[in-house]
Amino acid sequence: MTKINSVITAVHGYVPDYVLTNQELEAMVDTTDEWITTRTGIKERRILKGEGRGTSEMGAEAVKGLLKKRGMEPSEVDMLICCTVTPDMKFPATANIISDQVGILNAFSFDLNAACSGFIYGLITGSMYVRSGLYKKVVVVGADKMSSIVDYSDRQTCVIFGDGAGAVLLEPSEEDLGLRDHEFHTDGSGRIHLHMKAGGSVKPPSYETIDAREHFVYQEGQPVFKFAVTNMAEVSASVIRKNNLKGEDIAWLVPHQANMRIIEATARRSGIPMDRVMVNIQKYGNTTNATIPLCLWEWEHKMNKGDNIILTAFGGGFTWGAIWLKWAYNPS
Repeated sequence: MTKINSVITAVHGYVPDYVLTNQELEAMVDTTDEWITTRTGIKERRILKGEGRGTSEMGAEAVKGLLKKRGMEPSEVDMLICCTVTPDMKFPATANIISDQVGILNAFSFDLNAACSGFIYGLITGSMYVRSGLYKKVVVVGADKMSSIVDYSDRQTCVIFGDGAGAVLLEPSEEDLGLRDHEFHTDGSGRIHLHMKAGGSVKPPSYETIDAREHFVYQEGQPVFKFAVTNMAEVSASVIRKNNLKGEDIAWLVPHQANMRIIEATARRSGIPMDRVMVNIQKYGNTTNATIPLCLWEWEHKMNKGDNIILTAFGGGFTWGAIWLKWAYNPS
């Protein structure tokens, strides 16, 4: 029997028009452009402004662009996964809303939450359906409106996050391409360092939780940074090593855009020079689930068929992992 591989056949992204610069943040909290840039590498980030605009709007725009690029009708999509930590609402799933906005009627859809690792988790989940032969066209969306859960009076977290969305199309192929291997990990004890204090079933919304500003991202920077530096770097190196690859075999490293120092440490540990690392944190910040697909979208014209690509991410939970894939098409 011929082996079916799952390959990425198209990628598209979307970011809002509004640019929130470091200089604007200087007027909002006690910070400086130098402090932000030195510690994170971020110069600006995009923000989705306006009432009644949520994550689904950005995800839908990314999917519309994806289908147009591939020359597909919405009716051809078999399945849609939305990876997000900022759903439009508790239910229904934001994936359902995106499907409705795009006109996808013949697919089933659901949300996946693994914090900043969500997109790579979703990519492997979607690929399993393709490899099984069950579905032929699976869309994986990474989208977050982080501005909706960021406290803009907290100088530690408000400088980090931005809004955006990206989407990829997975299809079957008999060529030796696509998603080749992955390694994922979870350490639930890390939740104490990075979470949202209220809004869930343990601590439902109340006047008290709102007054205490507990519906925003809570992050203890140092333990999160140390864990991310060690584990994102190690899992990337592990995937490369166990597949008998070396740094020079990797065309591109695509790291989650959390912090420039974490990105650099991951590249060093993997033996990959920075000129082969996708970095756009300076203009988008940490868009959580959107960082990796936004990188793929921006670098699409630089990737060639057969290129070895490493995707790696770290997120709250803690969750982390890496994927090795062989790119499936040449620049158009």
